[in-house]
Amino acid sequence: MSPAGCSHVNGFKVDNWKQNLRVIYQCFVWSGTAETRKRKAKSCMCHMCGAHLSRLHSCLYCVFFGCFTKKHIHEHAKSKRHNLAIDLLYGGIYCFVCQDYIYDKDMEQIAKEEQRKAWKLQGVGEKYSTWEPTKRELELLRHNPKRRRITTNCTIGLRGLINLGNTCFMNCIVQALTHTPLLRDFFLSDRHKCEMQSNSCLVCEMSQLFQEFYSGHRSPHIPFRLLHLVWTHARHLAGYEQQDAHECKGLWNRGQLGIEGVLHRHCKGDDNGKKANNPNHCNCIIDQIFTGGLQSDVTCQVCQGVSTTIDPYWDISLDLPGSSTPFWPLSPGSDGSVVNGESHVTGPTTLTDCLRRFTRPEHLGSSAKIKCSGCHSYQESTKQLTMKKLPIVACFHLKRFEHSAKLRRKISTYVPSPWSWT
Repeated sequence: MSPAGCSHVNGFKVDNWKQNLRVIYQCFVWSGTAETRKRKAKSCMCHMCGAHLSRLHSCLYCVFFGCFTKKHIHEHAKSKRHNLAIDLLYGGIYCFVCQDYIYDKDMEQIAKEEQRKAWKLQGVGEKYSTWEPTKRELELLRHNPKRRRITTNCTIGLRGLINLGNTCFMNCIVQALTHTPLLRDFFLSDRHKCEMQSNSCLVCEMSQLFQEFYSGHRSPHIPFRLLHLVWTHARHLAGYEQQDAHECKGLWNRGQLGIEGVLHRHCKGDDNGKKANNPNHCNCIIDQIFTGGLQSDVTCQVCQGVSTTIDPYWDISLDLPGSSTPFWPLSPGSDGSVVNGESHVTGPTTLTDCLRRFTRPEHLGSSAKIKCSGCHSYQESTKQLTMKKLPIVACFHLKRFEHSAKLRRKISTYVPSPWSWT
């Protein structure tokens, strides 16, 4: 699409195009009333394969719904020469000639107006109102025309943290959180609505910390206020002893004992009107980003009946090969041998190896029998964990310490990853 915008929308802007576009947004995109949502659920399916999902799009020229993922809407656009379609989930307009989602000022205005109407009908308009600059803010922008430009070698956001006495575990987590894009956007757009005293709210302090990180200053920051609040709200982390960064992060436990646990509790008042779309059924920014669904399947060895439960998780703890866990499943192409029915890795252990070990079936044995609902008696079983729903940001914790009766040893195994480790 050229910088001037898409020229192909002019073919759509004829006769009553505004009213037609409003009807599509009202009935098939935003659906503000229960009746329109019911109609959307019944009628919005691909006219070629009948699927409801697969990024459904609607043609703007005729009544046709098609899958974007399976390219059924592309086939329709090519055969009918109908170049514009609308995403029925997000409301974006796609041009098949430009092969991109396009921006048109008039169409965007209609989309915003109909979205606000839908939010008002659902009673959540105030929670989702878009930011508009005030007269005072417009005046400040006019008198301060200089803008900070982000370039490829820009260092904005890169800032060191002073160690306040064995607080490297906290600094590690703070660096990870401040460089999580969705969390950064949340705090830099002033989305937090504080319901407690600002001097005791960890979220307010994190918001200030994001401002410090992205201010452009290069000198190391001293997070003494954050440390004080962490000690106040998570007393088990108080003091100058060495702590585990994973414990500080506090994601593995519904009790939420670490930094993100406190953030979770203090963020619960934000976006109350928003429907939760995560296994923890919480609309706070922490759960929206970091919560996934862990599925546990327990299979009876007699009747093969399967009992399934799905629980929320905030991170996954993965074993590493050590003296007590010598045998590992192999990634395709790895070197190794098979001993006792299991693969023994001789090459480097990968993150895929760790995940395969985590999700492999585990025989519970005779000492851990379960009562099978099919057999109506206690039977041996196997248990398998799988990630039913991935979070937007998946967190993996490598268990780098193994314990025995006499010693506590650190596992220094190098684990290459297709992504960057924090």
